Amino acid sequence: MHVTFYTKPGCHLCDEAELMMKLVQEDFPLTWTKVDIETDDESHEKYMFLIPVIEKDGDVMLYGSIGYADIIDLF
Repeated sequence: MHVTFYTKPGCHLCDEAELMMKLVQEDFPLTWTKVDIETDDESHEKYMFLIPVIEKDGDVMLYGSIGYADIIDLF
């Protein structure tokens, strides 16, 4: 499964979510494209109060505090 991961520098929740994604990736076929919302105006407007955000095919799957089990549930 490939998802888009919206984040920004200095975001503690984003760092934790990416760590959880890396742990999930050890057991499941998970890949992602990382988007820094501070470099993309449209993404910044859309997600500035929600990050981190995991999106798949244009649909927000998870946002905010994202744990390992939350990501596993996507499979």
